[in-house]
Amino acid sequence: MVDANMEPGSRAGRLAMYNDNRFKIGMFGANCSGGRTMTKVPERWSGTWDACVTLARLSDDAGLDFILPVATWKSSGNSEADYHGEVLETVTWATGILAETGRMTVFATVQVPLFHPILAAKQFVTADHVGKGRFGLNVVSGWNPNDFETFSGMFEDDKASRYRYAQEWIDAVKLIWSSEDEFNFTGDYIKFKRGKSRPRPYGGTQPLIVNAGSSPIGQDFAIRNFDIIVTSTDKDSLEAHSAHIEKVRGLIGTMQRDVGVIGVGGITCRKTAKEAEEYHYYACYEQADWGVIDNLVRLYTSRFETPPTKEEFEHYRRTFALGGYGGLMMVGDPDMIAASFGRCAEAGMGGIALHMLNYVDEFPLFRDEVLPRLERMGLRQPADAAVQAPGNVSTR
Repeated sequence: MVDANMEPGSRAGRLAMYNDNRFKIGMFGANCSGGRTMTKVPERWSGTWDACVTLARLSDDAGLDFILPVATWKSSGNSEADYHGEVLETVTWATGILAETGRMTVFATVQVPLFHPILAAKQFVTADHVGKGRFGLNVVSGWNPNDFETFSGMFEDDKASRYRYAQEWIDAVKLIWSSEDEFNFTGDYIKFKRGKSRPRPYGGTQPLIVNAGSSPIGQDFAIRNFDIIVTSTDKDSLEAHSAHIEKVRGLIGTMQRDVGVIGVGGITCRKTAKEAEEYHYYACYEQADWGVIDNLVRLYTSRFETPPTKEEFEHYRRTFALGGYGGLMMVGDPDMIAASFGRCAEAGMGGIALHMLNYVDEFPLFRDEVLPRLERMGLRQPADAAVQAPGNVSTR
């Protein structure tokens, strides 16, 4: 039974994503061509607007909890398949997806140096009213050197400065959201006078905010400020992910905040384990887009204090190919996939941001075979148990 306090726009409703699902599931990275899988197979994800709308409607009807986009601006280069060559900007994308759905939370992913807080706060409120309290915000301080180069002068040079700027930015946005009267803000980076912004977010509460900080400074920033931390490790085993989640929850405990933890992962699910394993290896390794994988591994390891060894580089290369750019990859039949989700929940994950090689093609089997198993395990409620906000009627 759905909690009676989860009315549209309420704080309890936002935090629970308007349902009683113990283990939240959302789709991740669908706003980009290729999604999270660097492959050359012709059935790879297109990332077009029509494809995103189809996925969002399928997800909403199936009772999924959220959809989360990736903020990037161009391909990482050397891609035979033009991986992330086409990317839909996330605030306008989220607003459109909210208009096409009626139940799930829809996030925008925002690199804070690129959006003035007064403009950003107004955009987010507009999206939140379109979705009647279902808009969510994923805050990114910025890490990708490709973005730094594209937006020359917009990003701070060092990580500590980027997080100091991000702290001011989120403080400013929250002030704008909560102020009835004119407001001033004076920080080291952000300053404005006599600001005023109405309407406030839908229902008088603030949107759900998440962050995916992975470094110590990033995790500290996320835990201090946000409702949910989205986290993963570059290790490819469930045991490693369990240990990582335990560490993150320990940090949350020391800061005495109630912060949710959502993991990142992908699935290749087929009717038989053999079929799933063979297809996954073929599509993600034999047909891997190695040029872009090598570029991304170089970007990832450039943050290390010492250059990776040949063996370490090859480890990340294989992990990025078979794991979909990080996170926990689950490959198998519906029973195996459902069992993996169960172990994720036991490890302390409150949910998972999920990717597939082709989201729309692979969704029906996931919906028809995996989700019912999760319901029987007590991790999920049937789709018709989710709250639907009055007035949130799909345009289809």
